[in-house]
Amino acid sequence: MTRRRSHNDSRADVSDVAVTDGYVRRFWTAVLGPGAVADLLRLAAAAEGGRSLPRPVHLDVLVRSGLVGGGTGSVVIVSDRVPLLPRHLLATLPPGLRRSHDEWVTSMV
Repeated sequence: MTRRRSHNDSRADVSDVAVTDGYVRRFWTAVLGPGAVADLLRLAAAAEGGRSLPRPVHLDVLVRSGLVGGGTGSVVIVSDRVPLLPRHLLATLPPGLRRSHDEWVTSMV
Protein backbone atom coordinates (compact mmCIF):
# COMPACT_ATOMS: atom_id res chain seq x y z
CA MET A 1 0.00 0.00 0.00
CA THR A 2 1.19 3.51 -0.72
CA ARG A 3 0.31 6.53 1.33
CA ARG A 4 0.73 10.09 0.23
CA ARG A 5 2.43 12.68 2.37
CA SER A 6 1.29 16.06 1.10
CA HIS A 7 2.86 19.45 1.60
CA ASN A 8 0.09 21.98 2.04
CA ASP A 9 2.39 24.98 2.03
CA SER A 10 1.48 26.96 -1.09
CA ARG A 11 4.49 29.31 -1.05
CA ALA A 12 7.28 28.69 -3.49
CA ASP A 13 10.07 26.70 -1.88
CA VAL A 14 13.24 26.34 -3.89
CA SER A 15 14.38 23.48 -1.67
CA ASP A 16 11.95 21.05 -3.27
CA VAL A 17 9.88 20.43 -6.40
CA ALA A 18 6.77 18.48 -7.35
CA VAL A 19 7.51 14.80 -7.84
CA THR A 20 6.28 15.19 -11.43
CA ASP A 21 8.56 18.16 -12.18
CA GLY A 22 11.11 17.76 -14.98
CA TYR A 23 13.81 18.38 -12.36
CA VAL A 24 13.21 14.90 -10.97
CA ARG A 25 13.62 13.20 -14.33
CA ARG A 26 16.64 15.24 -15.30
CA PHE A 27 18.70 15.42 -12.12
CA TRP A 28 17.50 12.64 -9.80
CA THR A 29 17.66 10.18 -12.71
CA ALA A 30 21.34 11.05 -13.17
CA VAL A 31 21.97 10.07 -9.54
CA LEU A 32 19.59 7.15 -8.94
CA GLY A 33 19.06 5.79 -12.43
CA PRO A 34 15.96 5.66 -14.60
CA GLY A 35 14.48 2.56 -12.97
CA ALA A 36 14.45 4.11 -9.49
CA VAL A 37 12.90 7.35 -10.77
CA ALA A 38 10.28 5.39 -12.72
CA ASP A 39 9.44 3.51 -9.50
CA LEU A 40 9.18 6.82 -7.62
CA LEU A 41 6.76 8.21 -10.22
CA ARG A 42 4.66 5.02 -10.13
CA LEU A 43 4.54 5.14 -6.32
CA ALA A 44 3.51 8.80 -6.35
CA ALA A 45 0.76 8.14 -8.90
CA ALA A 46 -0.51 5.15 -6.91
CA ALA A 47 -0.52 7.17 -3.69
CA GLU A 48 -2.37 10.01 -5.41
CA GLY A 49 -5.02 7.57 -6.60
CA GLY A 50 -5.15 5.56 -3.37
CA ARG A 51 -3.97 2.40 -5.15
CA SER A 52 -1.61 -0.33 -4.04
CA LEU A 53 1.34 -1.56 -6.07
CA PRO A 54 3.59 -4.59 -5.93
CA ARG A 55 6.88 -3.89 -4.17
CA PRO A 56 8.98 -1.76 -6.56
CA VAL A 57 12.30 -3.23 -7.65
CA HIS A 58 14.20 -0.07 -6.64
CA LEU A 59 12.40 0.54 -3.34
CA ASP A 60 15.57 0.13 -1.27
CA VAL A 61 17.35 2.79 -3.36
CA LEU A 62 14.43 5.18 -2.87
CA VAL A 63 14.35 4.58 0.89
CA ARG A 64 18.14 5.05 1.23
CA SER A 65 17.93 8.31 -0.73
CA GLY A 66 15.14 9.54 1.54
CA LEU A 67 12.67 9.99 -1.31
CA VAL A 68 10.20 7.52 0.25
CA GLY A 69 9.61 6.32 3.77
CA GLY A 70 8.81 2.93 5.18
CA GLY A 71 9.53 0.10 2.85
CA THR A 72 10.05 -2.46 5.59
CA GLY A 73 6.42 -3.51 5.81
CA SER A 74 3.50 -3.31 3.46
CA VAL A 75 3.18 0.50 3.56
CA VAL A 76 5.38 2.95 1.66
CA ILE A 77 5.06 6.67 2.29
CA VAL A 78 5.73 8.88 -0.71
CA SER A 79 5.57 12.66 -0.81
CA ASP A 80 4.18 14.82 -3.57
CA ARG A 81 7.41 16.88 -3.28
CA VAL A 82 11.02 15.89 -3.86
CA PRO A 83 14.03 17.75 -2.44
CA LEU A 84 16.66 19.28 -4.64
CA LEU A 85 19.82 17.20 -4.86
CA PRO A 86 22.00 17.58 -1.77
CA ARG A 87 25.55 18.85 -2.28
CA HIS A 88 27.21 15.47 -1.89
CA LEU A 89 25.09 14.10 -4.76
CA LEU A 90 25.53 17.23 -6.88
CA ALA A 91 29.26 16.58 -6.74
CA THR A 92 28.73 13.23 -8.50
CA LEU A 93 27.13 14.84 -11.58
CA PRO A 94 29.19 15.48 -14.71
CA PRO A 95 30.29 19.13 -15.01
CA GLY A 96 27.79 19.97 -17.78
CA LEU A 97 24.87 18.60 -15.80
CA ARG A 98 26.08 20.45 -12.69
CA ARG A 99 26.04 23.70 -14.69
CA SER A 100 22.53 22.89 -15.91
CA HIS A 101 21.50 22.27 -12.32
CA ASP A 102 22.95 25.60 -11.19
CA GLU A 103 21.11 27.36 -14.03
CA TRP A 104 17.86 25.61 -13.13
CA VAL A 105 18.13 26.60 -9.45
CA THR A 106 19.08 30.18 -10.33
CA SER A 107 16.07 30.48 -12.63
CA MET A 108 13.77 29.37 -9.80
CA VAL A 109 14.93 32.03 -7.31
